[in-house]
Amino acid sequence: MKPVKVGVLGLGTVGGGTVNVLKRNATEIARRAGREITITRASVKDLNKQRICETQGIILTTDPMDIINDPEIDIVVELIGGDGLIKDLLLKAIDNGKHVVTANKSLIALHGNEIFAKACEKGVIVAFEAAVAGGIPIIKAIREGLSGNQIEWLAGIINGTGNFILTEMRDKGREFSDVLAEAQALGYAEADPTFDVEGIDAAHKLTILASIAFGIPLQYDKVYIEGIAGITRLDVEYANKLGYRIKHLGIARKMPNGIELRVHPTLIPKRRLIANVNGVMNAIVIKGDAVGPSLYYGAGAGAEPTASAVVADLIDVARALTSDPENRVPHLAFQADSLVDIPVLPADQFKTAYYLRLNAEDKPGTLAGVTRILADHHISIEGIIQREPLDDAPAIPIIMLTEVTTEHEMNAAIEKIEALKTVNGKVNRIRLETLR
Repeated sequence: MKPVKVGVLGLGTVGGGTVNVLKRNATEIARRAGREITITRASVKDLNKQRICETQGIILTTDPMDIINDPEIDIVVELIGGDGLIKDLLLKAIDNGKHVVTANKSLIALHGNEIFAKACEKGVIVAFEAAVAGGIPIIKAIREGLSGNQIEWLAGIINGTGNFILTEMRDKGREFSDVLAEAQALGYAEADPTFDVEGIDAAHKLTILASIAFGIPLQYDKVYIEGIAGITRLDVEYANKLGYRIKHLGIARKMPNGIELRVHPTLIPKRRLIANVNGVMNAIVIKGDAVGPSLYYGAGAGAEPTASAVVADLIDVARALTSDPENRVPHLAFQADSLVDIPVLPADQFKTAYYLRLNAEDKPGTLAGVTRILADHHISIEGIIQREPLDDAPAIPIIMLTEVTTEHEMNAAIEKIEALKTVNGKVNRIRLETLR
């Protein structure tokens, strides 16, 4: 059987890793795919730049259209990133009848509905395992391995930069800004870290996971997003004393009235396996009605971990080249005409427990006033820590854990608590999930 010819857009970290994995494991890959898979062309910005891979036998070009319009190319691998010009390039490749493999989470989250519709029209495959959680085969696990389940919820550490920062804050008692600077120096965070620390990157990935878990269209614009910049060393310490860890989670949960899609800092019990995922590693817990909870753990980024997912997609596409398009695994797990537009709930309808930290004056009746407001909004308190006042300190920290309530009730209660004359400044609120 003739080799499958691949053109790669971008030979950076992941592109170079993909070339290396394909060449190193060529014999094993051919045994699995049933034919040889070879990269014959690649587009780069600079033809003379030194690369992490050997490019002998690969024709380099600075124009991606040379690859997209090459009739010999069977599969286009997109590893450039971004979602503007790249979308147009991939739609043109699909229009030319080429299969596509991409690691581009923002492209899929923002434009996947359009791209998959075009792919179905042209009878080609768009594979995107590497777009979520690097080397963890989470897309395949949900789309295929758990296809006999109704997925009830999933929760994941799906951004390694944020997890590294929170791990360092906990283990070494450091402040957010200090650890962020180190993450940038180590190359874990970009010079502009907004996508990582503000939760945008995680929200792109959660959008994809929720779609394949629940059979809904991709809806990035409906994800609630909150970053970790507001987490302090004190919050990390108090959480630890209460038996919890703070993680930046992406959570998707099917509720009776709709689906929750949210990315935010979250307290989770120390005893949970996912609470002990540290550094730049990723992990996702999925709860299916038949299988129960299952945990998927591994490297969420890096040249060869991500290349592992890219190459796995190439093998899948190579296996399916001669198959009837109607019999292939659907892009979003469910048949395209079976996706259901279940409502995504607005943030004020979320249901969760809370960690609250406030600074209050050390006066009789202060705590009673706070608890009265919570009671008025049907919010039960599970635990309270009231720290001893420091000499001459105008206020003392009070930490509370609440039972599950709605975001709407909590917002109203916090507004009234902050209006109390005995409470100084804002109430710091972090959601709490037991992940039972």
